[in-house]
Amino acid sequence: MTLNLAGSEMQFLEELCVRKGVSKTAAIRQALRLYQVVEDRADKGKKMFFVDNSTKERSELMLL
Repeated sequence: MTLNLAGSEMQFLEELCVRKGVSKTAAIRQALRLYQVVEDRADKGKKMFFVDNSTKERSELMLL
């Protein structure tokens, strides 16, 4: 499989792999699994939020 990424996307992927100690393949597989979970929940009409632990402020994850 060939994947074409913009320079900034490739840089982010490479930095992420170094920080997490994983291969590019592993990082992309994990991203796809996360995307699948998000899509499955959205398809069921569920909302997803990020919560700031210190302020308890919630920010809704908006999907395209």
